[in-house]
Amino acid sequence: MNKETIKYEVDPYNKLAISKTCKTSNLPKFRQILEGRFKIDKKNNLTYIVRKPLTKDTPHQVKLKGKWSLDKNNDLVLTLDKTKRDSLGDKVTLKGALKKATKDSLDFSLTTKTKNKLSSYVIKLNGKWQADKYNQLTFNVKKEHSKHDILTLKGGWKLNNNQITYTYKKSQLIRKQKKTYVLTFKGHWDIKGKKRITYAMDKSSTSGFDLRAYYSQFKSNYIKYKIGIITNIKPRPKDNVITLFGQWKLTKALGLSFEVKNKQGKPYSVNFKAEAKLTKKDTINFKLKDTNNKDIQAQIELNHKILKGAGDGFIRLLKTNKEKTLLIGVGFGW
Repeated sequence: MNKETIKYEVDPYNKLAISKTCKTSNLPKFRQILEGRFKIDKKNNLTYIVRKPLTKDTPHQVKLKGKWSLDKNNDLVLTLDKTKRDSLGDKVTLKGALKKATKDSLDFSLTTKTKNKLSSYVIKLNGKWQADKYNQLTFNVKKEHSKHDILTLKGGWKLNNNQITYTYKKSQLIRKQKKTYVLTFKGHWDIKGKKRITYAMDKSSTSGFDLRAYYSQFKSNYIKYKIGIITNIKPRPKDNVITLFGQWKLTKALGLSFEVKNKQGKPYSVNFKAEAKLTKKDTINFKLKDTNNKDIQAQIELNHKILKGAGDGFIRLLKTNKEKTLLIGVGFGW
C-alpha cells in the first residue's frame, strides 16, 4: 500500500494549500487551495479555518504546530513539527506586516483575497519583549512548559521623542513598490547600571529591553547613554544616543530621583538609592545605587542650588552627621 505524504504551503494571498503525493509511485501530486483564514489561540498554536470545504473530504480546519520565527522579510514563519506526521512541507510562511506591539503581544497583519477583493485581518501572538545580547529587539513567543520561540527584529532600531521605533521596508502584495512600516514601543526608561539602561513597557510586566551601553554620562540636567547594535545586516545601523533631559530631586520619601518627561509631557521619575558625601566645595557627591541597593558604578556631583530647598537642609545634615557618608533612598529616612 502506497504511503500518502502531505505538504502544506501558503499561496501569495495567505491561503493554505495542501498537496498530497505517494512516496512509492509516480502518481501526480494533488493540490488544493482552501478558502479561509488563519487564527492563533492563547497558546500560540496556528489553525486554518476553512470557509468553504471543496469536498466532503476537505477538513473544516487544519491545526499546525511548530516553531515560530521571522524571515529576512519580516514575514512570520512556522517551522512545522513533524512528530507523528508524514509531511514534505517544513515551513509555513505568512506574508504580512508587523502591526502593533504591546507589553505582552505582537499583532501581525495578513492580506487575503476573496472574489477579487483584497482584505486584511490581524493575528496576535502572546509573549514578551526583550533585547538579546546584541541589543537587537526580540519577541519571545510563549510556548508550553515555560519555553519560548524567539522572533528577532533584524537590524537597527531608532529613538523618536525617547520612544523606541523599529522601521523596515518590504514590497507590497500587488505593487512592487516598497512600503515603509513602523513599529512603535511605548514605555519609559529605567537605569540599571553605568552600562545598562532599560526601556520598560509596563511596571507590572517583565516585558522590556535591557540594553547594554558602551558609554554613559550623568550630569546635572541630563543622563546620556550610547548603545551599539551588533548585526550582520549591511549597512550597519548607527549607534543610538539616549539622552534623558530632566531634573534631579531630593526628597525624604524617595531619596534621590531624576524626573523625566515622556512624549506626552507627563513626568515620571527614575529613582535611586545613593551614598551621599559632602565635598570640599560644599557640593554633594552621590554614589548611585539601584532600588535594591546594588551599586550601579555611577556617580553624580550636584550643587545644593540644583536640589533647591532640600539641598540646603541636606548639606546641614551631612555637616552634622558623624559618618563620612549617608545612605539615602527608598525605605530610608533622613
